[in-house]
Amino acid sequence: MNGWLRADGRKGIRNVVIVAYLVECAHHVARRIVSAADDLDVHLIGFPGCYPNKYADRMMRALVSHPNVGGVVLISLGCESFNRRGLLEAASASGRPAELFIIQETGGTAATIRAGAEAVERVRAQAAEAPRVDVRMDELIIGTICGGSDGTSGLTANPAVGRAFDALVDQGAACIFEETGELVGCEAVMAERAVTPELARELEAAVEKAERYYTIMGFGSFAPGNADGGLTTQEEKSMGAYSKSGASPISGLLKPGDVPPTGGLYLLDVVPDGEPRFGFPNISDNAEIVEMMACGAHLTLFTTGRGSVVGSAISPVIKVCANPDTYRRMSADMDIDAGRVLNGEATLDQVGEEIVDLIRRVAEGERTVSEAMGHQEFILTYKSFEPIGPACLPVRRTLAAV
Repeated sequence: MNGWLRADGRKGIRNVVIVAYLVECAHHVARRIVSAADDLDVHLIGFPGCYPNKYADRMMRALVSHPNVGGVVLISLGCESFNRRGLLEAASASGRPAELFIIQETGGTAATIRAGAEAVERVRAQAAEAPRVDVRMDELIIGTICGGSDGTSGLTANPAVGRAFDALVDQGAACIFEETGELVGCEAVMAERAVTPELARELEAAVEKAERYYTIMGFGSFAPGNADGGLTTQEEKSMGAYSKSGASPISGLLKPGDVPPTGGLYLLDVVPDGEPRFGFPNISDNAEIVEMMACGAHLTLFTTGRGSVVGSAISPVIKVCANPDTYRRMSADMDIDAGRVLNGEATLDQVGEEIVDLIRRVAEGERTVSEAMGHQEFILTYKSFEPIGPACLPVRRTLAAV
């Protein structure tokens, strides 16, 4: 596999330029700048809020220095609370070419669109100079989520991803699964896979926190579409979601923005700490993908039974379709047909091998379906987290060794 070497020693499988708005008031200008570039490798991201939030700041700092990002253009209105200078410094310190434009100082909408479009050209040219290097499987971070789950998800796509994760972990990759709110009822069996008793307690506590959070909110992760698709209970959905994790030992517990220090299998805790303040933990599938990316995920495996069309900015999304009927209707939006397992046309092991093979090809530069279609969905909202404890991670490797 071949990628791009970053100044911090990490390697990316894409070399995208991101245009980031720092408040909703700057969203339109940033979107017009991206449209003017007319390039699948120029992506739009941003944070809409004016109220300051440490979580959002941490997410944006992680994203502007993501291994797949080659350059950054920041668009600020000028009076929002976001620390724009700090974000610019973070991008520059990571070795990325980065520029900042403040709409109130640049001359308004049209002037900032022109200036931003010119900046994209400069940054894109500089990003193209990043050295190309070989990328090993043990240098990749791979995430997985499920969306639009139905009764077939836990039978085909999810366990096939679990098989792929087992193979990837064996090859030294870091693999991340999440959705603690969809693991209710699985905490005991999950804890048995923890590499230490201390980590086992942390895993159980993370799921208990999610259950408590959803109870207070009065609404869990079980959606009407899940019921329409044949799922009957939260526990049934949880077991299906859990199967994406495979059977490898669980090496650690992450929170958004924590990068795995070494290869292995990790659970990402996406439910905020403390009492509910900002509503539901993740308001869409893309909110989950963003948190995977903030943990350094080079790409995301997205399983779906009902059907989903989304991709993501920054990191490619591989769609694994669980339901053969859905695949027949929406094959143009899918990368892998796991529904063949139900028809006896493939085994879970075979689909898992197909997923690993596609990961290699995508890491070599092949576009995923959503990527080629221009899907670059992105959303970042308010949250609040406490730092992880020492029991959550294995011994860290130095960055130079990553």
